[in-house]
Amino acid sequence: MKPLRDKIGMIGRRRLLAGGAALPALALMGAAAPQDRETKVIRLGSGPTGATEFLFGGLIANAISNPPGSRECERGGNCGVPGLITVAQTTGGAVENLRAVARGDIELGLSQADVASWLFDGSGPYAGQEPLSNLRAIGRLYPAAIHLVVRDTAKINGVTDLKGKRVGIGMNGTAQSVTPRMILSAFNVHANQVQLKPLAFTAMTDALAAGTIDALFVVSAAPVLALEDLARSTPIRIVPIAGPIADKIADVLPYYSVGIVPAGTYGAPDDVQTLEVGILLVARANLDDTLGFNIARALWHERNVALFQNGHPSGKTMAKEAAGSGYTLPLHQGAARYYLGQGISVPQQTMLAPVKPVRANSPNSRSS
Repeated sequence: MKPLRDKIGMIGRRRLLAGGAALPALALMGAAAPQDRETKVIRLGSGPTGATEFLFGGLIANAISNPPGSRECERGGNCGVPGLITVAQTTGGAVENLRAVARGDIELGLSQADVASWLFDGSGPYAGQEPLSNLRAIGRLYPAAIHLVVRDTAKINGVTDLKGKRVGIGMNGTAQSVTPRMILSAFNVHANQVQLKPLAFTAMTDALAAGTIDALFVVSAAPVLALEDLARSTPIRIVPIAGPIADKIADVLPYYSVGIVPAGTYGAPDDVQTLEVGILLVARANLDDTLGFNIARALWHERNVALFQNGHPSGKTMAKEAAGSGYTLPLHQGAARYYLGQGISVPQQTMLAPVKPVRANSPNSRSS
């Protein structure tokens, strides 16, 4: 079995560079930027290595970039934002991304919809913290499954069976920590009834393989590279997060929905029901409106949709019609203008101010 870092390297070449490499875009930057005043370089926070968001960060960066000197989209070139170079970077995950976006350290970041909403208004697990009120969504991309993972022989068949067990979760304050804690609380598994083990993302899979924890939570779109790697050496099983409590969570909280981990994933013989949370692309409110509009348009260009679909199975779940729903974080004004111009319903509660759709004859209103 190839080690995880080697597999990531293969995936990087096969998936992240599918349909047009990001690295050549960076190579162009050095030569083209001094002569081309239209060139703009932005940074995108993805996620930890081994997580699906790490892979998707590279796909998105490739999709929305269109470096100076590139062939035009209509002639088979990149269908991103003209003059834009986007650099995806590995991060600790959703919360780190959101704080970095809010500070202006990076321009874009991937995040779970639940933590984005909580951090935006300083609520839920982040109550009492200063709200990150300058965060805005570019759109919902795809659902991430809440994985509850055990060794195949474990006598754990539901969330309530975790009582008295050692359970790996993300480091304190991270999205990989707060979402599992919410699930446990909803199922009446209290903190004094379970041994929570905060661990770094890849350390959790090592701990389950070594038997130092009995279960772990991972929130990421299936299949998750780190779990695929684990399943090759240690038979694992995905425990359902299902039943009336899960249905109630999905009914009451807009970020969550009922979904599945498909049969065949990690060797599972059947679909496994679980909860899902939307993954958002997030920017700051002061991101230029035209740039926000053009990034949203590039994301949903038919050629880039094909790039996502070929890059990871979760790309097949992406739907432009759902980009403005499933979260309470306000939409960026430029992105909202794009969706409205496409005739896509945008809930009013996601916008801080009314947004007029672009006119049909506007140069920025081309369908994608």
